[in-house]
Amino acid sequence: MRILIIEDERRLANVIKRGLVEEGYAVDLAYDGKEGKYMAELNAKEYDAMVLDINMPYIDGLTLCKMLRNEGIKTPILMLTAYAGLDDKVKGFDAGTDDYLTKPFSFLELRLRIQALIRRSKQEVNPIMRLDNLELDSSRHEVRRAGRQIKLTPKEFAILEFLLRHKDSVVTRTMLIEHVWDYNFDSMSNVVDVFVSSLRRKIDKNSEIKLVHTLHGVGYKASSVKKT
Repeated sequence: MRILIIEDERRLANVIKRGLVEEGYAVDLAYDGKEGKYMAELNAKEYDAMVLDINMPYIDGLTLCKMLRNEGIKTPILMLTAYAGLDDKVKGFDAGTDDYLTKPFSFLELRLRIQALIRRSKQEVNPIMRLDNLELDSSRHEVRRAGRQIKLTPKEFAILEFLLRHKDSVVTRTMLIEHVWDYNFDSMSNVVDVFVSSLRRKIDKNSEIKLVHTLHGVGYKASSVKKT
């Protein structure tokens, strides 16, 4: 999943990014409202969620949120603020934010709120996704197949999660790049293929039913097909 963080406190922004990257998210950073507006508009369809600070240079978070909503951008938005008053939260919700988090906050709470926003936006109530005997728990960051836990890297986990969100449908290489890697990724490299191959080995090892498939020249698919 790909997240846009718009936060003018660079140290906090980088701490959030580092934590989310460790959880398998692709994260883009903007340090003021003007830069954030540009990135949000440029990649609106690729972002699964945005995190906005209220107090930012050039364009504040409330104004930016209103602008994005008026442009028809429906990406889930989590607003960060140092103000805990009810009136401030009402202003945030009126501006179009989906959730509100008061500073200081724990990273765990931030991550859980982001996950909940993404699930709601995709109309997913249960954090567990299933395909055949494979289970992915996004809240616990765990993957099991036939009850056996499979250890994945953060990027492998993100790829599998995206494939399962689109199970039985073709996921192109471009779709994976846009949602699993950040703004600085070199799209000409073969990194995507390397990660998918590694994921397939871990998921399908010693299993009669293969779940991760490469469609040469087209993309990838998560589906259950019996070995012939």
